[in-house]
Formats: sequence, C-alpha cells, structure tokens
Amino acid sequence: MSRTAMRAPDPGWTDPHCPVARTLDLVGDRWSLLVIRDAMDGARSFTEFQRRTGIARNILTDRLRKLTAHGLLAQRTAPSGRRQEYVLTDAGRDLFPVVLTLRQWGERHAFAPGEPHSTLVDQHGVRVPQIAPASVDGTLLDADTTKVRKVG
Repeated sequence: MSRTAMRAPDPGWTDPHCPVARTLDLVGDRWSLLVIRDAMDGARSFTEFQRRTGIARNILTDRLRKLTAHGLLAQRTAPSGRRQEYVLTDAGRDLFPVVLTLRQWGERHAFAPGEPHSTLVDQHGVRVPQIAPASVDGTLLDADTTKVRKVG
C-alpha cells in the first residue's frame, strides 16, 4: 500500500493482493467518494460537506475521520483561525481520474437521453473530454485487451 494508507489487508477480502479490493476498502462506499468529489469541487468545512451531500452528521463524521486517517484528506486550521477545514492530500487528488471516470460513465449510463445533468469543464469552460486508457503504442485498452497478473 502507499505510505499514506499503511495497514494490513482486510481479512474478509477474497483476494488480499488485489489493488481494487484494497481501494474499495478505503473509498468504496457512496459517502466517501461523494466527500472526495466535493473536496475536489472546493468543499472544506463539515457544514459544506453536509449541505452538499445531505449526509447524516454521524456518518459524515465517520467518513471524514476515515479519509483523514488513511491520508486522503488532511485537517488544517481555516484561514479565519476559528475552525478546522479539510483539504485533499496528494493521495486524495490522485483519485481525480477515478471520480472523472465514474462521472463519465454516469453521463453515458445513469441518465435518460436528454435528461439534464452537471458537466465537468476545464478552467476555460470547455467540457472535459472522455478519457480512455491506452497502451504504450496508443492502442485503446478495455476488458478484452487486458488481463490481471496474479501474485505468485
């Protein structure tokens, strides 16, 4: 695991060597990813996260603690000096492609044709293009053109 999330694998996973399983252990519930999403969109305070997500206070408290403990968020004193705020760490920012991919999948599959939804734009207001993984030679990769190399 990364230095920001040092801990033993969950003994309940069927494949403790799987990076997907470990990642889901850290951020695989709905609320954790929504907190990360909102932090990427500028939310910093407990109140902001609660207002944006509608999450119950006890659940939000738990998720903020978990995300902080695993090094995805950090707490710091707000510029006002009166309260604490949450900011993404490098590990938290590294989840951007994950959130972007979920967003783009949702745009294609979670809305009826023509149904309005939010869109992600760059600093110039231009919609972020679809991302697609490619091999070193530029060939697009998908589930049919990749395989997992298991640990020995």
